[in-house]
Amino acid sequence: MKIQPSDAPLLNWTGDTLALGLFEDAVALTGDLAKLDQLFAGVLKELIAEEEFTAKAYSTIFTRVTGSSSIRKVILVGLGKAEALKAETLRRAAAAVARVAKKQKSKNLGLSFPLWNNDSAATAQAIAEGTQLALFQDNRFKSEPEDKGIKIETIDLLGLSGQEAAITRADQIVSGVNLARELVAAPANEVTPITLAETAQAIATEHGLQLQILEREDCEKLGMGAFLGVAQASELPPKFIHLTYKPQGTAKRKLAIIGKGLTFDSGGLNIKGAGSGIEIMKIDMGGAGATFGAAKAIAQIKPDVEVHFISAATENMISGHAMHPGDILKASNGKTIEVNNTDAEGRLTLADALVYADKLGVDAIVDLATLTGACVVALGEDIGGLFTPDDAIASQIEQAAESAGEKIWRMPMEEKYFEGLKSGIADMKNTGPRPGGSITASLFLKQFVKDTPWAHLDVAGPVWADKDNGYNSAGATGYGVRTLVNWVLAQ
Repeated sequence: MKIQPSDAPLLNWTGDTLALGLFEDAVALTGDLAKLDQLFAGVLKELIAEEEFTAKAYSTIFTRVTGSSSIRKVILVGLGKAEALKAETLRRAAAAVARVAKKQKSKNLGLSFPLWNNDSAATAQAIAEGTQLALFQDNRFKSEPEDKGIKIETIDLLGLSGQEAAITRADQIVSGVNLARELVAAPANEVTPITLAETAQAIATEHGLQLQILEREDCEKLGMGAFLGVAQASELPPKFIHLTYKPQGTAKRKLAIIGKGLTFDSGGLNIKGAGSGIEIMKIDMGGAGATFGAAKAIAQIKPDVEVHFISAATENMISGHAMHPGDILKASNGKTIEVNNTDAEGRLTLADALVYADKLGVDAIVDLATLTGACVVALGEDIGGLFTPDDAIASQIEQAAESAGEKIWRMPMEEKYFEGLKSGIADMKNTGPRPGGSITASLFLKQFVKDTPWAHLDVAGPVWADKDNGYNSAGATGYGVRTLVNWVLAQ
């Protein structure tokens, strides 16, 4: 499929299917739309009336066009109120159009949308992202692809001539999102610590990044007792993955992105029981998926910012070597941890990853983790939780997420809640009381960062969709990639 800008006037465009974006307060056809309706013998006005179409955001209607027109079908998509138009509105409207066009077996699609903020580049990028995100399909584990019909071959962005660079930027970002989707969607017998390291190697080789893989012995030398405590039950070796993008010139900033990389989480000896979602615990590396997806996108965009992409990858399994509830682990910064729940393992792996990143001398650190069910209870399945003591980095992440169209909400870090993590025999426990579980988890992580500005994103909810989320049906969402890319580019 090729997405391309077009300088063809709306009235002169020829192709299979034409999609028109309409505002709620401008459903009445005027100007070129009125002339187009005349060419279509009044079918658009008739369709709007018959379907009682109000142009509510992302709503769609379509009809076949007969007569002398070279266009076979027309799709109308709602954009909501004109004053509320955002890039995300265009992104989701384009996704809705793409899915209708695919279902209608369109080969050539033309989109005519209004500009957002008088910005042709941002408009083109949003539309290109939306269509590609919606048309992604993962058939890797099907013996035969479900979709054997006609596919969309070309998409023309009308009125956006000269925006090839914006479309390329969309391609680069979506390639990262789709990598994250594939990593998170793949079962635990396909994505393992070994294959996750191989994915990092493939990114490094293709895009010229530096890669360091620390094996178990390397981690032992660095004193990563928290990470290795989680890893010790698995028959698969742990892999501490450090992928580095460096710009050709002098880097303006130096950043680290850390993704929780539990390729499967059984819960350990505190095994996950019935109703715990153990069958979906392949998604517990959603943070790592977003991290490496962002690495792929950033490596193509080539900003003048140095970025370190890190994941302590392992499984949390059960065997005769498993860590026990009550064990005491020592992290690489010397802090001791009483393990009172082996199913709170992600924060243990992140602890050593945070210490490692902190020693790199970076200007800021962001970690992403499918860390707590408590955050899902607090914010639902669509919104990620943002935890940070630093207002500046909080603002940066919030702006990056807003631009990306990924929902995020800053949560409190109530210091007194750390009392619930105190241990009588170690520096801390790895879990606290049930209330405020996502807050105590973030306070735990805070113990492993010294003075570097740091933010933690709890993405347990939005990395997976149980139902259609507007961009794809149930499955991995690639959440976090676009926010991370925007954050890096804004530095």
